Amino acid sequence: MGSVTVTRMAEEVREGLARALKELPPKYFYDERGSALFDQITELPEYYPSRCEREILNRHAPEIVEECGATELVELGSGTASKTRALLYAMAGTGTLRRYVPFDVDESVVEACEDELETLYPGLDVHGVVGDFEHDLHRVPEGERRLFAFLGGTIGNLYPDERVAFLAKIRALMLPEDRLIVGTDLVKDRSILEAAYNDSEGVTAEFNRNMLRVLNEGLKADFEPEAFEHVAFFDEANSWIEMRLRANGAQRVRIEGADLEVTFADGEEVRTEISSKFTVEAVDRELDEAGLRLERFFTDEGGLFGLALAAPA
Repeated sequence: MGSVTVTRMAEEVREGLARALKELPPKYFYDERGSALFDQITELPEYYPSRCEREILNRHAPEIVEECGATELVELGSGTASKTRALLYAMAGTGTLRRYVPFDVDESVVEACEDELETLYPGLDVHGVVGDFEHDLHRVPEGERRLFAFLGGTIGNLYPDERVAFLAKIRALMLPEDRLIVGTDLVKDRSILEAAYNDSEGVTAEFNRNMLRVLNEGLKADFEPEAFEHVAFFDEANSWIEMRLRANGAQRVRIEGADLEVTFADGEEVRTEISSKFTVEAVDRELDEAGLRLERFFTDEGGLFGLALAAPA
């Protein structure tokens, strides 16, 4: 489990499954298989966020880097660093790239990322951190002229109060010359949103069910992943996509590592992720509440996705 301890996992699973609508934290999608499945999702034709964010970064990374004058890139939820290649390339191009800090819950991708980037950029200091960004931000090493990156729309996986609290924690780490760049999926037509989470190849369904495999492995549970159906829909009132797993038939699950036995009625659902969709005004407001000032807001050509550049207020 890397630094996400079995104890914490057990506590969070017990708490989530005790709710009226059962819920599991989306960080438990990710093990080596989950990370590989998510990389596949980002390449699917229906899944526009990664493509749009990459378009923005490819177009604007040089000016972002020039404006920030950053010498270090700290990426929260780094995965394989695929999202930040344009930023790393732009920083290397200006000769300012000194250190990269990939921070991720999955130890395997942090190690792979360290190996690959040290080969790509000889002399680059890669300081990997394995941790849960909601609890372990204190592990980010001290530095100066840092660009913090939280990409992929991952900020939308947090509930509104959690988002502001999380952004405030990042703000507390930042020096006056540091900057933060945040990827935010934007409000748009329901059909586009729902298609992105219900791909025709079924990769997202497999990714959703992978959480049950992670719990089986980490907590010695006996979920049958194939006995759960993937569900995703847009909740307009909350402006978020909601992913759930629906039990096909009544089920009884033993989660030994959490000392828990859970029953699911036929058709009962467990929420596995929310993915909030934003307006520019909402992004500006939440940054402000966290003590940050929106400096620039970039979008792709189609206006589907946004990238906010913020400074300490």
